Parts: sequence; C-alpha cells; structure tokens
Amino acid sequence: MEPNRAVSERPSGLPMMPHDGALHTEGPFRILPSVMQKRWFLGRRAVAALLFCLVLLLYRQTCRSRSQTRSRRPAGEDAFEALLQQHEQRYLQHSRNLTRRISQLKAELQKSTLELQEQNQSELEEFLQKQLRRAEVFTGERLPNEFAVLPFESFTLRRVYQLESGLARLPVESVIGQERRNELNGALEAALHLLNQPQLRRVYSPQHFYEGIFRTERDKGTLYDLTFRENSVPDFRRMVFFRPFAPLMKVKEELMDASQILINIIVPLADAVDAFRQFVQHFSDACIRQDGRTHLTVVLFGSEKMHDVKGIVNGMSRRIKFRNVTLIRLNEAFSRGRGLDVGARAWKRSNVLLLFCDVNTRFSAEFLNSCRMNTEPGQRVFYPVMFSLYNPEVIYGQHVPSAEDQLVIRKDFGFWKDFDFGTTCQYRSDFINTGGFDVSVKGGATEDVHLYRKFLHSSLMVVRAPSRGLFHVWHPTVCHAQSSSETFKLCLQDKALNEASHSQLGQILFHQQINNHLHKYKQHNINS
Repeated sequence: MEPNRAVSERPSGLPMMPHDGALHTEGPFRILPSVMQKRWFLGRRAVAALLFCLVLLLYRQTCRSRSQTRSRRPAGEDAFEALLQQHEQRYLQHSRNLTRRISQLKAELQKSTLELQEQNQSELEEFLQKQLRRAEVFTGERLPNEFAVLPFESFTLRRVYQLESGLARLPVESVIGQERRNELNGALEAALHLLNQPQLRRVYSPQHFYEGIFRTERDKGTLYDLTFRENSVPDFRRMVFFRPFAPLMKVKEELMDASQILINIIVPLADAVDAFRQFVQHFSDACIRQDGRTHLTVVLFGSEKMHDVKGIVNGMSRRIKFRNVTLIRLNEAFSRGRGLDVGARAWKRSNVLLLFCDVNTRFSAEFLNSCRMNTEPGQRVFYPVMFSLYNPEVIYGQHVPSAEDQLVIRKDFGFWKDFDFGTTCQYRSDFINTGGFDVSVKGGATEDVHLYRKFLHSSLMVVRAPSRGLFHVWHPTVCHAQSSSETFKLCLQDKALNEASHSQLGQILFHQQINNHLHKYKQHNINS
C-alpha cells in the first residue's frame, strides 16, 4: 500500500496545488467571478439584439405606413402634377420662341430704318433747305406792301415784347407762359451748348444772353436770332436757329465786333429848339458817355434858329469834348425826307450805319447795339417799332417824374407805334442803292412809307420788331384850322391816339358823370 501516492492524486479538472502547501487564490474561489463576467457580456448582447429588432420593427412599420398613405392618394393628383409640368415646359419653350422672334424683328426694324434713312436723307435735306429759303433766313422775300410783313417779337431772359397787344394783352409780357418758356429755353439751351465747346475757350451762361428776336410763320416754322455777350468783351456772338416743324437746327453762327461799327445819327430840324436841347442832353448821356461810337448829323431848315442850334451843338462839344458833329443848313421849307436824304449823302467816308430819327425820339445804349446787330450791308435793314408815350399830365397828374423816369413800357403809359416807319437803321450803301427818299412825295409819313416799301420790294431782309430801348416822347400836336376837313379829322384822330389810353380817355370823357356819382356817394354816407 502506497499512502503517499494516494494523497498526491487529485481529481481531474481541479487546479494543481502548489508543492509548498500554501493556500492559493487560484483555486475554486476564482471560478465564480469568471462565470459572472461571461453572463454579463451575454446579457448585454441580448439587450442590444433586442433593441435592434425593435428599431427594425419600427422602421418597417413606418415604411409600411408611407406606402399605404401613398397607395391611398388619388390618382388624379399625379395626373394634375404631370399636366402642370407639361404646361410649364410648353411655356418655357414658347417664351424662348418669342424671345428669338423679338430679336429677329428688332434686327429687321433696324435694318429697315437705316435703309429708309438713306433713301429719305436727300429728300429731307431738300425739304429743310426749301423751308429755310422760304423763311427769309438768308435773303429777304419780296412783299407787296407793309401789311404783308410778319414782325418779330423781341425777348430777354425775363420778358417778351410783343406787338399783338390789342385791348386785352400787354405790350410787354413779364410772366411768360409755360409753353412759350419751354420753346425759348430750348433755343437758348441749344445755343449755349454750341457756344461752350472746348475749342472756343469761353464759358457762356444764361446771364450772357443779351437779347433775341423770333417769329413763327404758320407754313414754314420758327426762326430764332439770339445774341450773347460777355461783360468785358466788346464783341457779340450771334446764333441763328430754325425750327421747320421739326427738331431745332442751327443755321448761322458769327462773331460781331460791335466796337468797330460807327452809327451816324441823322436828325432833321426846323424850329423845335427846346425839343432839340432835350434831345442833345439825352444824346450826351446815351450816345457819348455810354456808347461812344456815334456821329451826330443835324440838318437844319431855315436860318432863324441857326444861332440857337449852333450854340447848343458847340456847348455840347466843349462840355464833353465831342467833335463828331456835322451841322447842315438848308434854306428851304421843312421836309423830313429831304433832310434825311441830304444828311445821308453828306457822309463821304466809309460805308456807315445810318440811324434816322427825330428830336422827340429817345433811345438807350442797348438800342444802339440792337441797331448794329440787326443790320448787315447788302443783307438786312432794321425797322424797329418804338414805344410811344402818352401825355404825362394825363398819366401822372400833378406829379410828373423826370424825363428819364418816364421811359417805361406799360399799357397805361403808352403803346407800340407799329404804324410809324420813320425810325430805321440801315447802311448807307443800301440806302443809296434803293434810291433813297423820293423828295417829290409830299407829306411827312408818306416819305417814310415809300422808302419802307422800296426795301420790301428788294431782296433785302426787313427786320421789323419792337425795341425795348426806343421811345417816342409825347409832344403837343397842333391841328391847323386852315387844313382840309379830311386832314383836320386825321390830325384829331392822331392826337387822340397819342394823348392817353382808352380807359384814361374814357375817364376824361365821362369826367362829369364820375364826379356826380362820387358826390352822391359821399352825401349818402354823410346822411347814413
């Protein structure tokens, strides 16, 4: 029997004990933690698998509900959506076709426009040139008489001076209507645009606009003649435009050196010494001090007033050192045409600009420049329309202002004397070429009208326009009783026309009735 061998045997599957006999933890006591760990891992795997199955079940349930919802949607909605898509495609295609067609039409229109312009350019130019010739832009049109003349209207930046005043309209329009303002502003803007070109090296503004004239012929168009001037420059810029019922077109542009144009003012005189003295006083201020480019020619009829007239002329010459005076004496009866004709022919120097006027005429330095700008030798003569003043005693009563303060253009102060042709600006060469005054014609106004008709029958352009710086001062009109009844009647009509306006003459005519009414009105107020 082997006891030690028996003790050393151990059941199979049990851990081996150490040989030293010590108690070790790797025995049966380590079996329990290992088994629990395995079970814990297995539990987690089972929970994860269960959650996965639950999520998969929920996903399948959701997909099934969607498929059921889609299967339950009516079939008409799908058809409607397809129809909308089809219409959208058709609309896009139609839009592309329209865009392509519009581009083609634009190209065809541009091509047709260019072809039409090329075809009609010559016809248009011919039509515009024909309108220019008919509108008296370069040369004058032969007219039968003074009634066929279409006058111009003159204007500045703020006022328009018009002849067709009548009883309702004013001789000067200070508040310009919108339509007329746009029309004149268009011409001014076009002129300023051309004047302010870089090559001119000057800058013009509306303040440099001096004055202008314009007129509209119903079958031709509108002609604008504009003048500009810088303050420190003696020359003028003249721009001529024409609107032949079409866009505005420039016709002419020129630079005028007014400092080289001398005006010979010719005045016929009989026995009105006091009026001549006032005229010389006005001449000294406007023509000598302000303008300085004038010559005075006085043609005196008779010898009775020679000493007085010569004293007035010599006094002016000594006082302001003015030597440009010529005094001519004629021992014959007074004839206005004869005096002007002699005065014009007495000038033997260069071709001078003539101004025919009377001792009762007043003009400003601005008018002298208008006289220079509206005349051209061999081309144009200027027949300005003066503003005739009424009797100052009727207008102002006992408080008559000075002579210079009376030179105002207002409806109650005077009227445009458009039936008078005695004051005119023309070059001596044109006066001589037309034959001058017909001294055989008798009568004051008849001589002037006869010369005026000569220019109308010629190729010269007659510029007839109201002038803001030309006045005819009132003077007494004597109607001789020895005259014929017809002449005496015409004299009284002319006297009444120059005496006062219609309303003022009415107050004079009904003066007694007005006083009676005022007296009754005052008595009524006292009694009440």
